[in-house]
Amino acid sequence: MANQRVQATRNSSRLTLVVMQLSEAVHMRSQVEPVEIIQALAQRRAVFHSEADFQHAFAWELHRSAPECDIRLEVPVRAASSAIHLDLLARSQFGQMAIELKYKTRSLTTALNGEDFILMSHAAQDLGRYDFFKDLSRIEAFAQAGPERTGYAIFLTNDSAYWKAPSAVGHGYAGFAMNEGREISGNLCWGERASEGTRRGRQEDIRIRGCYRLEWKPYSSLPVRSYGEFRYLCVRAAAA
Repeated sequence: MANQRVQATRNSSRLTLVVMQLSEAVHMRSQVEPVEIIQALAQRRAVFHSEADFQHAFAWELHRSAPECDIRLEVPVRAASSAIHLDLLARSQFGQMAIELKYKTRSLTTALNGEDFILMSHAAQDLGRYDFFKDLSRIEAFAQAGPERTGYAIFLTNDSAYWKAPSAVGHGYAGFAMNEGREISGNLCWGERASEGTRRGRQEDIRIRGCYRLEWKPYSSLPVRSYGEFRYLCVRAAAA
């Protein structure tokens, strides 16, 4: 009788372990990975007309991949100390995922599958860099404000100035450089050479709570003479 009870206990323990492993596997499969969404999107859309076009296309691809998610665009949410506005919020039984999406371009004109694309040159890369890290800081605030929260800051561009290192030491924007391989943490601020015009509306330092290494990945390559290479950053915000 004692042996039977021991065997029953062992069988029960094995069954509990299997159930836990299956539950974890289902949970992992149900977690949406933005990198996979971007890679799937790249097969359908090599280029976008605007940042809004990129955001809507990303949201639709996310819906296709995870129809169980409740997706909202341009939504205010509560963070630790104040409300913040997000480009995209996806909610499911497994939690909430916030995503900020940036799309910065150099001038490019092309046609794909009968659709014309005339991209403008945004320039002002120093402001684009600042805004990306501002996004990351806000996403961190969201991810750390409660349980079952994740956040991502995504940046897509055909402007190589973003993924290349500064050409010289002492640039006013050096604190916000986004070049390949750079490690980010702590307070980011403008250098002394940053003009008042550059700082206007963006004077505050940006605090990055986590530690990140920037890794640019290929998105698409268009058959044009200049600026046909698109790359993207996808940074997952550190949780609390």
